[in-house]
Amino acid sequence: EDGTAYTPMDLLTVQNWIIVPQLRNLKGVVEVNTIGGYEQQFHVQPYPDQLLSYDLSIHEVIEALEANNDNAGAGYIERNGEQYLVRIPGQVEGLEDIRNIIVTKRDELTIRVQDVAAVELGAPLRTGAATENGDEIVLGTAMMLMGENSRDVSYRVGEKLKEVAASLPEGVIVKPIYDRTTLVEKTIKTVEKNLAEGALLVIVILFLLLGNFRAALITALVIPIAMLMTITGMVENKVSGNLMSLGALDFGLIVDGAVIIIENCLRRFGMEQHKLGRLLTKEERFDLASKATAEVIKPSIFGILIITVVYLPIFSLTGVEGKMFHPMAFTVVVALLSAMVLSITFVPAAVATFITGKVHEKENIVIRGAKTVYEPMLRWSVANPLPIVLVAVVLVVISMFSVTKMGSEFVPNLDEGDIAIQALRAPGTSLTESVRMQSFMEKMLVRDFPEVDTVIARIGTAEVATDAMPPNIADTYVLLKKRDKWPDPSKPKEKLVEEMEVALEAIPGSNYEFSQPIQLRFNELISGVRSDVAVKIYGDDLDQLVKSANDVLEVVQNIEGAAGAKVEQVTGLPVLSIVPDRKRMDLYGLNIADVQEIVQTAMGGREAGTVFEGDRRFDLVVRLPESLRTDIDALDRLPIPLPNGEQEGVDETPDYVPLGEVADISIIYGPNQVSRENGKRRIVVTSNVRGRDLGSFVGDIREQVSANVQLPSGYWTEYGGTFEQLISAKQRLSIVVPISLLLIFGLLFMAFNSGRAALLIFSGVPLALTGGIAALWLRDIPLSISAGVGFIALSGVAVLNGVVMLSFIRDLEKQGKPLQEAIIEGALTRLRPVLMTALVASLGFVPMALNTGAGAEVQRPLATVVIGGIISSTILTLLVLPALYKWFPSRFSIRRKNKTQPQLTL
Repeated sequence: EDGTAYTPMDLLTVQNWIIVPQLRNLKGVVEVNTIGGYEQQFHVQPYPDQLLSYDLSIHEVIEALEANNDNAGAGYIERNGEQYLVRIPGQVEGLEDIRNIIVTKRDELTIRVQDVAAVELGAPLRTGAATENGDEIVLGTAMMLMGENSRDVSYRVGEKLKEVAASLPEGVIVKPIYDRTTLVEKTIKTVEKNLAEGALLVIVILFLLLGNFRAALITALVIPIAMLMTITGMVENKVSGNLMSLGALDFGLIVDGAVIIIENCLRRFGMEQHKLGRLLTKEERFDLASKATAEVIKPSIFGILIITVVYLPIFSLTGVEGKMFHPMAFTVVVALLSAMVLSITFVPAAVATFITGKVHEKENIVIRGAKTVYEPMLRWSVANPLPIVLVAVVLVVISMFSVTKMGSEFVPNLDEGDIAIQALRAPGTSLTESVRMQSFMEKMLVRDFPEVDTVIARIGTAEVATDAMPPNIADTYVLLKKRDKWPDPSKPKEKLVEEMEVALEAIPGSNYEFSQPIQLRFNELISGVRSDVAVKIYGDDLDQLVKSANDVLEVVQNIEGAAGAKVEQVTGLPVLSIVPDRKRMDLYGLNIADVQEIVQTAMGGREAGTVFEGDRRFDLVVRLPESLRTDIDALDRLPIPLPNGEQEGVDETPDYVPLGEVADISIIYGPNQVSRENGKRRIVVTSNVRGRDLGSFVGDIREQVSANVQLPSGYWTEYGGTFEQLISAKQRLSIVVPISLLLIFGLLFMAFNSGRAALLIFSGVPLALTGGIAALWLRDIPLSISAGVGFIALSGVAVLNGVVMLSFIRDLEKQGKPLQEAIIEGALTRLRPVLMTALVASLGFVPMALNTGAGAEVQRPLATVVIGGIISSTILTLLVLPALYKWFPSRFSIRRKNKTQPQLTL
């Protein structure tokens, strides 16, 4: 930070020679990119008039500096048995040494550097600056090595900065300003809260519906053991725990298989105790647990396998969407497989070992109440299958129609807690003026908005141009206070952004785009622009591109939801043009390169050596004084040396000619930038989206631009932004999801050895999707990849209860029960496991659906889809599935088949 005793040059020197070397040595840090301050240099600034008066050129000054600033060695000598190195030091040690270097000697006149130039500390032409709350600072960005863990690297950097602070000069402060792991920690806390609350709800449901404390405890124990196995898999496969990898875990799904097995074990224990009139022996318990598990092992295993299979399409995603969702799919698959192993090993053994007391055959009040409500509805639906089936079909048709009218987006915008503002000023605005305007803006934000804690900005380009920007553009990060310190903690962040927009509009000469720090970079990495949507116009002529872009801008600005729409700044850059006159140059025998080299040295500067201060190195640069660099008249007099000193055949001709004699100097306006993509010129119209979904917004733009903008022949448009990833994911999933559904059908066929039976259960998928779509519509949540993952998960969950119920009904038929009696008894008997699996699966997602913490936006669509889908899927299983089974008895009746049911081989 800027201390009272230190200049920006002092601060950058401290940064480059004390702080950066220590941070670069940290594990996981690949670079520390610095912006702001002034790099220290030793400047020799010749005066053109004095050079002319001494008949000297800039080149002679440079040659003198290079010849008088070097150390040399001359081997070694041996003397009296010792070896002496021969060293000839000649480097300058400071400003005074430089001033006294002799340029030339004329008769008795010695001309030194100080006679023709000013020698002082200076700075190069910087391309960037940094500010904090209106004051200039030096800002460093620690860049992480690919593959490292951001939390670990950030922690190491923070600890090292504490150590570094002790070695800094008094009054210099170093502190972390923006740490992305703050957001990571917030999102992880959200995930932890969701998982903890979900686990608690699941355990409560288990206790209520099982009616047996030990059985509920055994089922609940599956959760921590399965999580330990999952975490082991994550560690071995280098999958970090974060919002995406842990965001889809539902403890209800994890215990579904265990619930099915333990419920059947309890039922069989109760029946056997009632039959024998006593408690079971240890051997009887183990034998009965084995038999009870065998009865439901097939639906249990196949159900979990089906849920696992539906996650496989997510692994087909590539690019950004693949990077985001692969960890989620991996974690869920490992958790489900771990739970499946525990369900068929740990759970039966634990039940046989610990369920030693009397198991009440009588159901608890919750299940009795549910059966009281369910039984008449079941009997009516079985007796009247047609209306039930028609209602289900109508609901599916309505939902399929509704989904075409819903909005869409790539992923929901995650509230990062801070605000990013990109300030765009007129092309050609100097860095100094940009810093002045930025400082005014920052002081106003801190003064007028009590919610703001700190405002920092990067203006222009850092020393390592990883994110090149012209000096008229600034990335501003508005770091907000904690909510409890706001005057109105309930104020939405969107309202604060609107208030800031209104306040900043009063500052002339700038345009502003509002976003979030990570979102800004995310958009730029994905589509090359920092806004949500980009309309790219391709063509050859820059003027025509600008005209067409303005036509597109007019259309975009009038579309609902457009915010901060603008055209890329490609023209209006002021340029000092120095155009050599070839005819006049020919008279003096000059080449273009002769003039260019002198002007480059005089205006841009040329390095003439290095000055050492201990282990610190500073460039020695020759350049015109700043007062003359901005004085076109002085530039006009810049001496250009003639070849061979004099013109051939002409006496007393000067050795130099003023620049103005051989070049035309003027100020013109040229292109600010010329952008190309795939070798073709292009200009971009960008816009952010507020108050509506991205997919429909882009759809409106396409429609309106196509109808209202006429492009010349050879010009065309393309659309960019995060929605491209949505389209890419949709295209890939449209191929892979049907394959996954075929796999589900194949597993169902294996389970029932009947294509029609598999199709009957498979019909649960569209009705489950109906509930998911309805839930999204009710909560006004657009379709997204997150919601898509929810639909994928739902496809597996939807068939689980159908497998459980249908397999039991078929078992009753095999025992010779009449069809309708088998349906009624089977449905009522399996009511408890169906309700339990549905409740634990849906309630496990309830905290995700209702949470408002950091990162909850990403989980909310997924959880909403699953909860809504499970509700409709449960209705299907309890009412529609029995009705369908009754409706097609000849097709599914076990007694009409002479085939034996295959045994599952494990």
